[in-house]
Amino acid sequence: MKHMQTSDGSTDPAEDGAASTDGGRLVGSDRVLAVLKELARHPDGVGLDELTRAIGSPKPTVHRALGALRRAGLADQDAGSRYVLGDEFLRMAFAHHEARPDHVRVRPALRALAERFGETAHYAVLDGREVVYRAKVDPPSGAAKLTSTIGGRNAAHTTAVGKLLLARELTSLEEVETWIGGLSLERRTPRSLCTAADLHRALEAAAEQGYACDDQENETGVNCLAVPVYLTSPTTPSGAVSVSALAYRTPLAELVNGYEEIRALLGPLAAPHA
Repeated sequence: MKHMQTSDGSTDPAEDGAASTDGGRLVGSDRVLAVLKELARHPDGVGLDELTRAIGSPKPTVHRALGALRRAGLADQDAGSRYVLGDEFLRMAFAHHEARPDHVRVRPALRALAERFGETAHYAVLDGREVVYRAKVDPPSGAAKLTSTIGGRNAAHTTAVGKLLLARELTSLEEVETWIGGLSLERRTPRSLCTAADLHRALEAAAEQGYACDDQENETGVNCLAVPVYLTSPTTPSGAVSVSALAYRTPLAELVNGYEEIRALLGPLAAPHA
C-alpha cells in the first residue's frame, strides 16, 4: 500500500479511501468519517486545533481529511475559520429524513400527544442494543423541553421504547441472558435495570400490559411511557411512540393513567390489523 510522510515522522496510508487502523490510530477513510462525526457535534463550528485534539490524529492529516470533506461539500469553513458541516451534507441528511414514510405519517400523532400532555413525544426504532429517534415533537412554546435529537441514540434497556420493542424479541430469561452476552448493561441512573433478571421482568410486564415504562432509568428526572405503532407492517410494530416527561411536572402514574388516551390519539397507528 502506498504511504505518505506526516509532520510527526510517522507514515499514514495514502488518502485513497482505504479504511484501516494502525495501533489504534485512525487512518484513511476511518479518519475522514471520524472528522465528519466530530463536526456534527459542533453546530457552532470547531477550530482545527480543537478538532485535532478530539480526533487524536496529527494536525496535517486531520487537515487533509477536512480537505476531502470540503471538496465533497460535506464540510465548510465559516467567516471565523471554524469548520462546520457543509450544505451538501445537510441537504442529503434532510432529504433522506424527509423521504422516510414513517417520519411523515407519525408526526401528526406526535404533535397531538405533545399538545395533550405538554411533554415531548418521540417515535423511535430498535437498532441492535440501542434505539434511534426518528421523529420528535416538543411541547408548545414556554414549556421546558428535552435535549433529545432526531437521529440520537440511547441504550435499549434503559428506555421505554427499547424495552417495549425488546419484549417482542426476548421472551425468556435465557434469551435475555444471550442478548446481554458477556457485556455489562450500562447504568445510566441509579434506577437503570442492569441485570438479566430485572430486565426480563420488565420485558414480561411490557408484553402483558401492551406498554413499557422508563421510571427515570435513562435520565434522572425524566420518565416515559411507550406504546407500539404499526407503520410498515399490519402485525409487527415498526417502532414505538413515547411520551417523555419531566417527572416533577408529569409523574409516571399520570402517564400510565393516560395509556388509553395515548392509544386513542395514535388512532389506527396503535393497533395491529389484518
